[in-house]
Amino acid sequence: MTAATTSAARDHRPGRARSVTRRLLTHELRLVARDPFTLAFTLAFPIVAMLVVGGAFGSEPAHGFPLNPSHWYIASYFTVMIGATGLVLLPVHIASYRERGVLRRFAAAGFPRWSFALAELALGLIAIAIAGLALLVVAAPVYGVPAVQDPVRVAAGMVVGAVAFVSIGVLLGTLLPSARAAQAIGLLLYFPSLLLGVGGPPTFVMPPGLRAVAEHLPLALVNQAIRDPWLGLGEGTVPLAIVTAVAVVATVLAVRRSSL
Repeated sequence: MTAATTSAARDHRPGRARSVTRRLLTHELRLVARDPFTLAFTLAFPIVAMLVVGGAFGSEPAHGFPLNPSHWYIASYFTVMIGATGLVLLPVHIASYRERGVLRRFAAAGFPRWSFALAELALGLIAIAIAGLALLVVAAPVYGVPAVQDPVRVAAGMVVGAVAFVSIGVLLGTLLPSARAAQAIGLLLYFPSLLLGVGGPPTFVMPPGLRAVAEHLPLALVNQAIRDPWLGLGEGTVPLAIVTAVAVVATVLAVRRSSL
């Protein structure tokens, strides 16, 4: 890094610190946008899966679904975007930084200790917002977007769920030793959550033991906090409270762990 960059990084005045964080976030967004694995897995895969699964069950209530099955999966696959970002995108991205010594260079340059954590949290939230919007744009002409029955609770579920899993992603990225390890662990956590708790068969067709596990997975709780008030299936109060507690703990741990 240049002397000017180092000097700017070491200047901890609020205005300068915000400027450093913005530049770091801009740099991170450019890196992620150039990564084909990230774009395919975080953006394309959930959208394609939503189209396939939603089409398989049709648009009429059947197979035990209380409403349009395609709408059920549109609401659920928004949560899939959250899981893909928190369990795969961020851990791999941050672990690759640690593996290449980038974080040590940030620390040596004197960046504010909280700047990297804040930039990564913002990166994850932006990625989820873009991916979620893309999902709805694609779903609208194919299946139609289900009306939001309780906008306040849905928004709360989306925000809290996103913060929880983005923080988990930052935490995993700072704990795992390499990008390959982060990818392996992330996928190992992601796919059971996808198949059991969110994007696979609905829990009401599962055996009781499997249903008990599926309904209490962290990503499934986020899904309940978003899908139930979205589709008018319930208030989602208990899942939202649990996810909020997870978000608080995960955020504190992620910020402490990712301090440069």
